[in-house]
Amino acid sequence: MFIPIIVFLIVIVAHEVAHGYAAYLLGDDTAKNAGRLSLNPLVHADMVGTIILPILLIVTHSPVIFGWAKPVPINPRNFKNPRKGIFLSSLAGPAANFCLAVLFAVIFKTHIFSPHSIGWTFLATGIIISLVLGIFNLIPIPPLDGANILMAMLPLRFLSIFERIGKYGFIILIILLYLGLLDRVILPLVSFLTKVLIG
Repeated sequence: MFIPIIVFLIVIVAHEVAHGYAAYLLGDDTAKNAGRLSLNPLVHADMVGTIILPILLIVTHSPVIFGWAKPVPINPRNFKNPRKGIFLSSLAGPAANFCLAVLFAVIFKTHIFSPHSIGWTFLATGIIISLVLGIFNLIPIPPLDGANILMAMLPLRFLSIFERIGKYGFIILIILLYLGLLDRVILPLVSFLTKVLIG
């Protein structure tokens, strides 16, 4: 139980720091000034999304483990190009997850750990959770990153639609999880990408 929790914290912290650091590189120091470029998990922890939900999913043996942290504060007005800044800073989180999955896979394929050892389990879990969180956050439902990425690409007239959906985003995600629809979308992609990474 502890390995998935540790891996989850590593992956989600990398995700949030990537958001903040990308924004910082693009001209917005809001996250930096708020201390959100820290690797300390407590800085990013959300009681429900970082602690309660992941533990509940692990205890109930859910095939998908996901969650979220406190949103990194970003001020689009600090970007030279607000839409581009929102797009890149939003994309940075999932991109960090996929990079971690690749890193875990590279180490895994060196075979430095014997099968089913703690190190082997840690790396295998790291690959899966990194992929799950990366894919999950690309779903275009507010407040997930996928919604911000999509909004940055769509004509401005569609923004009001996402604002209305955003009020019910969390409820929509819970319903999709309850119906098993998230599993049907995420698990096949995770399985495919895992095979690509480690065979």
